[in-house]
Amino acid sequence: MNFQGSRRRGEDGIAMVIDFLLSNARLVLGVGGAAMLGIATLAVKRLIERAGRAADDEKVEQKMAESWEELSLVSASPTMIRKGIEGMVMKHVAKATKQQKADLCQQLQMSSLEEQPKPESKSKRLQLSVLSLQERLQQYYHTRAALSPHEVRTAQSLALDICTEIQGFLHGRHPDMPLGEMSLGGSLLDDLQVVTADHACLLVPLQLEASLWRLIPGEETLLTHPLHWMVQRVNLEYFPRGRSYWDRYLVGGYLSAEAVVNMFSKSIMETVNWPSISSTLDCIVRPILGGPNLRLEIKHGSENIGAESSDQSLFISMLPLLREGDVVLTAQPELSSPWFNAWHLSLYPWETQRLAQLDSADDGCRRHTLQILKAVCRLNPALRPLEAAPLANLILHLSDSEGNWSESSLHIRFQQCVTELIGYLEQGALHSYFKPAVNLLSGLSEDQVDQMGFMLYCAVSEPEILLI
Repeated sequence: MNFQGSRRRGEDGIAMVIDFLLSNARLVLGVGGAAMLGIATLAVKRLIERAGRAADDEKVEQKMAESWEELSLVSASPTMIRKGIEGMVMKHVAKATKQQKADLCQQLQMSSLEEQPKPESKSKRLQLSVLSLQERLQQYYHTRAALSPHEVRTAQSLALDICTEIQGFLHGRHPDMPLGEMSLGGSLLDDLQVVTADHACLLVPLQLEASLWRLIPGEETLLTHPLHWMVQRVNLEYFPRGRSYWDRYLVGGYLSAEAVVNMFSKSIMETVNWPSISSTLDCIVRPILGGPNLRLEIKHGSENIGAESSDQSLFISMLPLLREGDVVLTAQPELSSPWFNAWHLSLYPWETQRLAQLDSADDGCRRHTLQILKAVCRLNPALRPLEAAPLANLILHLSDSEGNWSESSLHIRFQQCVTELIGYLEQGALHSYFKPAVNLLSGLSEDQVDQMGFMLYCAVSEPEILLI
């Protein structure tokens, strides 16, 4: 390929090389190769942008040198060195941009004479350039991640109203059903929800007789999965079947999570007069039927949340659960598939409690960091498959080796989280902090891992791309 022609031919040449390499990167090179190409391309892009913004020839040469130095990150990737791809990419990129570098200097001289930047836009650009990563993280938290107190109160109030209506209905329709006091749970209650207040959990505790039921840890069952517990009916020789209300949902001598969910689906989702509740609460409430979850969608009244957000929905998930000490089991058959009768051990209470304890002990920013990471993953399509649990466990693992979690070190911990996450993705495993046998990345596909690795590798040299 000939890149020694005119400026236009040079631009076409580099575009052809980069388009070819990037379009085939993930197919041929995998996560590491594609990520290296992203870093190289990003460095070239910054070279061009910096040269176009420079004010004189000396600054042009200086900023070009800085941009080329960023390509040294390619050498820092051990996967790339082993695969021998570094030489190929550097050869093509250097050859393609040799002519481009000379043309940029000429273009700079012409553009500086033809057009002077507007003072207002120049000052705005200068303001952005002087922001440190620490300042950008704080700005991102306050403008994109954190929820306003009014939004949180509105969502919590609406969820509590729904909770009261459902509990009243169950007490009237099924007075003999042994249930505990329903309550809200999840990130909305724990001040860990980000971007928008659009989901909440309604906890529905089942009351079991201690002498009739036994909670069996997953490691002690035939399933051998730490998160898939069984609830066994015991003492049948002394207390025959029928003595407990929940005996009607037994399958093979065990309380079936799927049978309990199906019961609540018929008793609540398909039976409650939702139009009447909608009229009472001045909102639109409708059940989401046909799936394994017990979910409600609530559209707020315009006077409650503002005309600009009147189309926003709040989704409430009902979670039947069992408590014994600090163990919380939830009836979520989609999480224990294909063993639909098993109960899911929720690690969320342990994780949030541990983060709160650590932050209270040293006035740290772990929860603050978690909120920023959650917002970044939610707003970035490539990182969206990464849920809150892996991010929380990432911070817990990092807390064991890093003691300084003050607000002033937020930018350092954020960059460490990105680097650590790349390592976990390369290994294909991020083990649970409380249950090391559980791999929190097992639900990700190979393509999702490739896309996340590509994005995070690029963010090593340019962490700001995650804060757009």
